[in-house]
Amino acid sequence: MDFSKFLDDDFDVKDWVNGVFKTVQKDAPGKVDGHAATLVMKLQLFIQEVNNAIEESSHQALQNMPRVLRDVEALKQEASFLKEQMVLVKEDIRKFEQDTVQSMQVLVEIDQVKSRMQDAAEALQEADKWSTLSADIEETFKTQDVVVISSKLTSMQSSLAMLVDTPDYSEKCVHLEALKNRLEAMASPQIVATFNSQTLEQAKVFVKVFMEIDRMPQLLTYYYKCHKGQLVTVWQDLCQSELSLDRQLTEFYDTLLATWHSQLQWSSQVFKNPYEIVTVLLIQTLGAMVPSIPVCLSTGMERAGQEAKLLTLLDLYETAAHFAKGLEAAMLPHLGESNLLKVGELVTAVYGSYRPYQLQYGELEESHLLIQISAVPLERGEVMDCVQELSHSVNKLFSLATAAVDRCIKLTDGLGVCGLLKALKALFTKYVSDFAGTLQSIRKKCKLEDMPNGSLFQEDWTAFQNSVRIIATCGELLRQCGAYEQQLANRFLLTAGRYLSDSYSPSSLTGIQEASATDRRSSTRNPWQEYNYLLKGNAAEYASLMEMLYNLKEKGTGNSSLLAEPRSALTRLNQQAHQLAFDSVFLRIKQQLVLVSKLESWSSSGSGETLTEALPTFSLSPLEYITNIGQYIMSLPLHLEPFVTQEDSALELALHAGKLPFPPEQGDDLPELDNIADYWLGSVARATMQTYCDVILQIPELTPHSTKQLATDIDYLSNVMDALGLQPSRMLQQIVTLLKTKPEDYRQTAKTLPRRLASTFAAMRRLDY
Repeated sequence: MDFSKFLDDDFDVKDWVNGVFKTVQKDAPGKVDGHAATLVMKLQLFIQEVNNAIEESSHQALQNMPRVLRDVEALKQEASFLKEQMVLVKEDIRKFEQDTVQSMQVLVEIDQVKSRMQDAAEALQEADKWSTLSADIEETFKTQDVVVISSKLTSMQSSLAMLVDTPDYSEKCVHLEALKNRLEAMASPQIVATFNSQTLEQAKVFVKVFMEIDRMPQLLTYYYKCHKGQLVTVWQDLCQSELSLDRQLTEFYDTLLATWHSQLQWSSQVFKNPYEIVTVLLIQTLGAMVPSIPVCLSTGMERAGQEAKLLTLLDLYETAAHFAKGLEAAMLPHLGESNLLKVGELVTAVYGSYRPYQLQYGELEESHLLIQISAVPLERGEVMDCVQELSHSVNKLFSLATAAVDRCIKLTDGLGVCGLLKALKALFTKYVSDFAGTLQSIRKKCKLEDMPNGSLFQEDWTAFQNSVRIIATCGELLRQCGAYEQQLANRFLLTAGRYLSDSYSPSSLTGIQEASATDRRSSTRNPWQEYNYLLKGNAAEYASLMEMLYNLKEKGTGNSSLLAEPRSALTRLNQQAHQLAFDSVFLRIKQQLVLVSKLESWSSSGSGETLTEALPTFSLSPLEYITNIGQYIMSLPLHLEPFVTQEDSALELALHAGKLPFPPEQGDDLPELDNIADYWLGSVARATMQTYCDVILQIPELTPHSTKQLATDIDYLSNVMDALGLQPSRMLQQIVTLLKTKPEDYRQTAKTLPRRLASTFAAMRRLDY
């Protein structure tokens, strides 16, 4: 029987018993009881065996226990003895140190004496060696072997280092330097030939030699001189060619970029710091060019006409910018290995020639824009042509302005925005002035300032229709100005915004310095991206730029006021266009009204005067002048209909931005403000009534008949106003009241009306008042 299952951790008695009896029930169902008795007996025998094993193990453990205790006690005694021995040894060591300390001091002093004697012996050997080498150096120079001579000079240099305290040390130094100069002079032809031919092995020899004699800077001078001379010769050949200046610069910059790659590859096998060496080579080359780049730029700008000066500068600057981007891309993977100060000098050498022109960008851009806008025609012989030119000029204006932004970013990387804003202000000022002059010319061509004699009335709506087109042009100006200002703010915040430090505050006087220091501490410095011509060139303008960028960042580009003055000027232009349109409408009415005070019928007393006095008022007909005005005003809504039906966002913008003369009187209902056509109709109507009142007051005398006639005319005009949904003005109502009042009731009626007005009409009607 297998009893191993009793050792399992998850042993279950029931499962074990069931498993044992399950097999018996299958094989011999009738022998279960016998099997159970056998199983019990086996278990009892197994238990007895286990008990015997446990008893035997316990007995052995009890027998072994005294021996373990004896071993522990023995170990304890040995440890105690060891401790005592260590104390004795420590005491012996301390005693030995006390007894031998004086002897050790003597040994130390003897060792120091020995060391000094050895140093003195070495010094004497070096002194003797210096003498020997000095005596042999002339023979060595005769060999013309640079390596051997260098080895001798190196040995002399080592000997000289041991002779610092000798009286003739300075003389020996001078002598050694003279020998080095002889070696350098002797080797210079070979050095030049080596660098010109780019012989790798020979160059390595010279590097080793000059490093040993501490003359590496002099060797680099030969290297720079050789390659610089070759590059300057290339430039001079280009200057004598027939190529334009920008092509000359492009060719030369391409040569410099190729030199960078080729010399870097060669120098990496010769020098320890190839990136710095090739960088210095380019710096020295750019500084040695004859004629220099500033001279070439000045000559090129002088040869260019006034119109092409800025574009010429941009073309030339593009060549330098392209070269700079190529160099930056080549340097960027190895900036960590480069001398960043030298890289910064190279950046200045590339861009520095253009700095004076970048600082003058505002003046150059202003001059360029004024020349361009002067070529945009606004004035034409016919009014229709003038209106068309004004409409076409809008896109031309903002094309010029957008191109100016592009030029500013290309030439100044956004730093010239202050100069650009001044140039844009000049551009818009010139344009607005020309636009206003054209409007004045249109007024004259439409004869809005003339007042023809005679009462001939002719309707002509051509001037008004042209004026509406001009108003729509003003609306397009305002719309494009808003969009352009938003675009301007976004672009400059995107480009020049990188110069604005997060720690900048306009209230801090050190804001600029703090920003620069933060940039310098950055672990990813890139001198090509840090070049800032404005910071050193014009600190005041740079401070203004930072404040402007800060405000754009804080307030958002949608709330910028970069073009506040041009926007105000365009709004005033829109107002002038509104006045032109109003005058073109009101001219015909005014021509009729100025005749009112001059009519002879007011004071004439013909043969029928007595007869007509008895006639009722309704029997009189309005005079021709007022019927002409009434019919003209009644036709006005038809011509104002485009304001309502035409879906023109520019026209709508201009109409809402403009203001008309003769606004509604205080206290009147103003539903017309919601409708542009009603607003215009109301303004013309109020102008008509106001002007009518003014000319009525100029009538010298009114007979009873003419009084009724005038009241009839005013009633006619009031009916016209009622038909258009307009109210007669208070003054016109007061006048008609005074005209209709009977002489005997005049005094009583006048009490409720303005005294001056009542007195005036009393004098006209020759009434006692």
